[in-house]
Amino acid sequence: MLSREWPRAPVTPTQRPTIQRVPTRNIQLARVFGIRIGVDWTWFIVLFVVIFLLRGYFAQVLPSSSQAFTIAVLSALAFFASLVAHELGHAVVARRLGLQIDGVDLWLFGGFTRTRGEISTPGGELALAAAGPAVTALVTLASIGGGLAFGSFTRLANVAVFDSNVHATAPLALFAWLATINLFLLVFNLLPAFPLDGGRIAQAIAWRVTGDRNRATRACARVGQAFGWLLIVLAVFAAARGLLLDGVWLALIGFYLEQTARRAALQSRIADRLRDVRVADIMDTHPPTVPAATKLLDVEESFFLRHRWPWFAVVDEHGHYVGLLLHERVTHELERGRPALTAADVSDDAAPWRIDASATLETLLSSEGLRALGAVVAVDADGVLKGVVTLQAIRSALGAPAGV
Repeated sequence: MLSREWPRAPVTPTQRPTIQRVPTRNIQLARVFGIRIGVDWTWFIVLFVVIFLLRGYFAQVLPSSSQAFTIAVLSALAFFASLVAHELGHAVVARRLGLQIDGVDLWLFGGFTRTRGEISTPGGELALAAAGPAVTALVTLASIGGGLAFGSFTRLANVAVFDSNVHATAPLALFAWLATINLFLLVFNLLPAFPLDGGRIAQAIAWRVTGDRNRATRACARVGQAFGWLLIVLAVFAAARGLLLDGVWLALIGFYLEQTARRAALQSRIADRLRDVRVADIMDTHPPTVPAATKLLDVEESFFLRHRWPWFAVVDEHGHYVGLLLHERVTHELERGRPALTAADVSDDAAPWRIDASATLETLLSSEGLRALGAVVAVDADGVLKGVVTLQAIRSALGAPAGV
């Protein structure tokens, strides 16, 4: 389905790293295969709109208004369950490809799977992109099969095309609509326009043919931008014909697709510039660090109160990275009356906050730690701290002015 990237941490104009946490605005619904399923507040808008529209249609084909409302609610929930199934298809394949899954979320334009890591081959990218549509195809076939259990194919088709002259049973109406909406989404999502799954499939194929991932991304992103503008134009025509709600919806989707494709194209151009730049080339090789055995009271007085930084990297006597020490954690432990704890005791070795010093800058830009923390800690293969990379250092590598 439509995917969304989490916002990057704001770029600060100073060398001092600052913690920029990604806001968590979604509500957890469940966990499936250990994967967190959540919803953004915008999902509730779509849920209510879908129920309202379906209730009006089902009232014409079902015998009572109460039954129409019940089936409208069940249909809307079944539809969103199918979106979750689609995203779980992506998530399961991503996990098999070695990516870390942070969760599946529903929002205004569908669903997205939050992952960490990078696909290194066109075949992996193709498998990941195709997994979601494959699940949607199975859901569509299952819905058609369920509908046929309650009526003939002709009757199912008539209900599916919203023929108000056809009277149907509640199960037939539910399966007919579910088959219709999933078939529509399958066809729409397979269009070769980035960032739709079809665009990602086309990108994987172009990557395989050209051997250049960034070039393939730009080609598919241009198609995505053109498709986004086409939807905006169609939105204007729809509004002019009095279909205001349809026009607004098309315009929102078109704007989202165009902006996402534009951002992907820009990122691919930046990636070309940074292809040969390594983390070691831009990191601060002499960052202030806290010895692992330092007591928290000494850490507070000698480091946090002195430098006014929100965190420090903790290292052992051999220079190995132990973890990140957050000021809020130190303050919390001191307030609990535990000043004798050491920096190593309360440091956090979260994987997103560190990166291999030999990694490319392209890999660094996709780091979840960079987005959440505003900086990452660079280590070598033996875990020895080699430096710290801040957003300011990255901006300097890109040649952007400090005030951007």
